[in-house]
Amino acid sequence: MAKTTEVRLSGFGGQGVILMGHIIGKGAAISEGRHATMTQSFGPEARGSACSSQVIMSDERILYPYLRTAEVLVAMSQEAYEKFEPNLAPKGILLVDEDLVKVRKPRDQIRLYKIPATRFAEQLGRKIVLNIVMTGFFTAVTGLVGRDAMREAVESSVPKGTEKLNVQAFDKGFEYGEQLVGEHAAAKQ
Repeated sequence: MAKTTEVRLSGFGGQGVILMGHIIGKGAAISEGRHATMTQSFGPEARGSACSSQVIMSDERILYPYLRTAEVLVAMSQEAYEKFEPNLAPKGILLVDEDLVKVRKPRDQIRLYKIPATRFAEQLGRKIVLNIVMTGFFTAVTGLVGRDAMREAVESSVPKGTEKLNVQAFDKGFEYGEQLVGEHAAAKQ
């Protein structure tokens, strides 16, 4: 049986949610040779309104490219969290920007991971790399796509001249996620 994973990335227009979905799909498909689809949706305005990207990754061909039930939800705005968290699978993984999203107690054994992604992006000097910080965090926490594959996808997807900053942002998110996963594992023992 093929392993298929459904992921919803969400926030508001201007946060780079669509690019994030593109990078994750590219990392899985181009760098790792798996199958991936990405669909997207926007609110009525491009910037500031609800926005989401849906990525499906599988070891086999994907016959239906739309999400049924997300197993991973990335929420980078309160509105996105409120709208999409009720549809996250039981035992799913929820990743949030802790400065932008106030969460309730997780339900159904959902595993919650928080990162100050916006703050990290600001420390790197460009708030716009928030999505790449979150991409690194996603990579470390979920393990759905390998670190090298994702770094390669980041480098080949961002505007020329910004590769170094974006790789730094990815590494910052990845290292924070790696540390958090280690802490969660230690707490279970």
